[in-house]
Amino acid sequence: MSNADATQSVTERLTDRDTLYRIGLYAVMYGLAVVFFVPYWRMFQLSVTPIAVLSQGGFNWIPPEITFAVWQRYLIEEPIIYQWAFNTLTIASITTAIVLLVDSMIAFSITRLEWPGRGLILGIIMASFMIPGYVNIIPLYTLINDLGLMNSYWAIILPFAAGPLGVFLLVQFFRDIPEELEEAARLDGFSSLRIYARIILPLSTPILTALGLFVFIWSWNQFLWPLIVLNDDALYTLPVGVVTLRDVNALAPNVIMTSLALASLPLFIVFLLFQDKLISSVQMQAGTG
Repeated sequence: MSNADATQSVTERLTDRDTLYRIGLYAVMYGLAVVFFVPYWRMFQLSVTPIAVLSQGGFNWIPPEITFAVWQRYLIEEPIIYQWAFNTLTIASITTAIVLLVDSMIAFSITRLEWPGRGLILGIIMASFMIPGYVNIIPLYTLINDLGLMNSYWAIILPFAAGPLGVFLLVQFFRDIPEELEEAARLDGFSSLRIYARIILPLSTPILTALGLFVFIWSWNQFLWPLIVLNDDALYTLPVGVVTLRDVNALAPNVIMTSLALASLPLFIVFLLFQDKLISSVQMQAGTG
């Protein structure tokens, strides 16, 4: 093949509409990835920059001096952040498990069981989307205080044991499961509870995984409600604890950025471990919606 033919072939491929679309798509995606990466890099860069360098001002993509003294301080010398991480992990895990159980049972009863008023109940659940969360703060605070649950894990977990978003997603997913499977199971003598546990839940693993990740991340990032109901430093969650560190170290940006990095690192690891299931579940839900 001559050079002219090779050049013409390359030119035709570059001018192909699909190729240009793919190049533009990748350019936009990588550009957005860089835009989202810059704040995280800036956070890490400030966390390893000595305070003497920061006090000089200026902007550096790579600090002229690097120190991990602040990281060593919070990871080894002052392990209070481990307690906050344990509190956050415990609360997020229990909340996620309860939400998945309660929401899936509600969705199963609405889509698979015959009882009067189930359409009305679903409508009320959907209507609750229109109620701002801040409206419930005072009633929830009064209820938790009357139950004697203040300053405990359950004060954070119980108010969010079920949510309309999870019920809505699971109802849509359960409706797409063929009813023939349930009919065959009932012919084999399966009870409703056994159908729920042995058929519906295993088939719903993708949407349950996605919902679990969403709930876990949301619970991990809670700030306002834990700040209201927790008074003991040892019971603080990571978002609340990081704010207290920021107030104490307002003139030390490297300390603030280190605490923020430590608070966001666990969620980053969780996403890396479950990103395939999260993406596949979102795609499946989009295809069945």
